[in-house]
Amino acid sequence: MYNDIKRDKTYIDRLSRLISDEYGICAQSIAPAARGYYGETWRLDTGKQTYFIKLDYIPRHRRLLRGSLPVVNYLCSQGIDFISHVEPTRNGNLNAEFDGAILAIFDWIDGKNVETDATKSPEYQLLSRIYPLSRPGFDIPCVEYSDASAHLCYALWDELKRDHSSQVQKAVLELLERNAKLLERSAIRLNDMAVRARDAGQKLFLTHGDAGGNFYVGNDRNYILDWDEVMYAPLERDAWVMCCRDWARKLFDDTMHAAGIDYSLRLEVLMFYCYHMFFFYLSEFLTDAKHFDLVARLEQYFGDSWITERVEFADKVYQRWYGGAER
Repeated sequence: MYNDIKRDKTYIDRLSRLISDEYGICAQSIAPAARGYYGETWRLDTGKQTYFIKLDYIPRHRRLLRGSLPVVNYLCSQGIDFISHVEPTRNGNLNAEFDGAILAIFDWIDGKNVETDATKSPEYQLLSRIYPLSRPGFDIPCVEYSDASAHLCYALWDELKRDHSSQVQKAVLELLERNAKLLERSAIRLNDMAVRARDAGQKLFLTHGDAGGNFYVGNDRNYILDWDEVMYAPLERDAWVMCCRDWARKLFDDTMHAAGIDYSLRLEVLMFYCYHMFFFYLSEFLTDAKHFDLVARLEQYFGDSWITERVEFADKVYQRWYGGAER
């Protein structure tokens, strides 16, 4: 929850009234829905139909959610049936506002959130149906090959140096200082890979950003949900998370080629995303440096985690390319 308003009966009654007024949907019940890492999610039942409600209060996420809705609407109009349909308001808008949040309503999809090695093949097959539908003109972010995510992380670190009054903040600061060499090395290599990726140049597509983490299975069907962070980007944006597995890189390329998509993953772009996302997620954590479980999260993040495995993969390729030079 991202504001100080209590999520009590009064809150739910107000939410229900707004949805009735804006959408003409009369709720029998509204209950929390444990889906998604960001934002606030609810399940709405009318007795005849079930809906998924999402509210985002954080400014950056509000912009992303609003911009993503026309993309989702477009994909559904093109016959894509494995994503959630956006419910329009009475006036035909794709979102409403509630207590300073962007509110969007989708049809409810029953399913279980799963991600294993075995789900990679169906995930890539679904994505291969999205990419050919890519077209310009949507108000969504476009990839920028830069080291901006590292600069943001260091800016938040500097902020923490100036204000670390709580025990949590002091512990976070200590963790960052303990991993200073890793951060410095990764920042330098991020910049190097950003330059190489810019020089390479390639076609951009509509990409999800975390398709594996939002792969759902239900009613003998597969789905990819939560398109909030849809972006114009190279296909490496959707493939980088499994780039440390040779079989996964080959599977991705083979799946795209079988779908008639003339594209092959490139190591320099995969490496850019490994370093970029390392700083991106770290910055997301540091924006809430007083959070009660942040220290445990960061200890895990810097430890033997999925993200450090990706950075280590990028480091091995980097060292192979540049030799023993410590850059």
